Amino acid sequence: MNKKNGNYLTTGEFAKLCKVNKQTLIYYDQIGLLSPILKNEKGYRYYSIHQIELFFVIDLLKDLDMSLKDIQLYMQNKSPESYLSLMYQKKQEIVKKRQEIEMKEKFIEAQITLIEKASHLDFHQITLEQLPEATLYLSRNIENITEEEFVEVVSDFLNELNESHLDTGYPIGVITKREQILKGEYTNYSYLYIEQPKPKEGHPYFKSVKGDFVIGYHIGDANTIHQTYNRLFLEMERLNVTLGEHIFEEYIYDSVVKNHKEQYVTKIIIQVDLN
Repeated sequence: MNKKNGNYLTTGEFAKLCKVNKQTLIYYDQIGLLSPILKNEKGYRYYSIHQIELFFVIDLLKDLDMSLKDIQLYMQNKSPESYLSLMYQKKQEIVKKRQEIEMKEKFIEAQITLIEKASHLDFHQITLEQLPEATLYLSRNIENITEEEFVEVVSDFLNELNESHLDTGYPIGVITKREQILKGEYTNYSYLYIEQPKPKEGHPYFKSVKGDFVIGYHIGDANTIHQTYNRLFLEMERLNVTLGEHIFEEYIYDSVVKNHKEQYVTKIIIQVDLN
């Protein structure tokens, strides 16, 4: 047999074209996944150039996390219909993975922006600023709930963000209503939220009205946050502004970038009315 006249390739030649080692091809032959088209009386294996595409499909399916066992099952029952069905299935998986990667990229970009911005902030400064309207995605109401219920709400909220692809990489914050703050119930939050700079259609959103806000920063955990609120209230008196309808809190530094809760930094954004 003249392998060259028959367009045959040795195991080494075929392996080189497929960019794998010879042992991979031998193993595929042993398990019946991809066998040489010819074997001579001396045991030499020869492949056809037409088998390269079959190898590339096997390699593609492996890259898409399909097990060799499942690939074998397909190879034992090949047909145009089953191949088309398999390709549609893998296309859907690729689309989903691409969406997940894009979400992760947006998350990373947002984190980079937030941390770089935080590095230039003076956490001891209190400012009066005009803020534009912001679109927020909210959890269900969490006023006056138990710790166990709070954990459940957080879990549900995270699942919603994941399933609906709404995790923008912005920090998850909390909204507290005016009446809670007036009663000194600084941790009796009303909602969890995450900002949506590019809102997707089909979801209920909360619009944070544009207007005037007093902004300050609390260094430490929630047990001492009342001290920062008292400092903010004194500054509001000096500025001659009164408490508005909503107060927003979100972490600037938390356990992701700090090892001790005494070093955590919370941004407090108080809606105010000018007198």
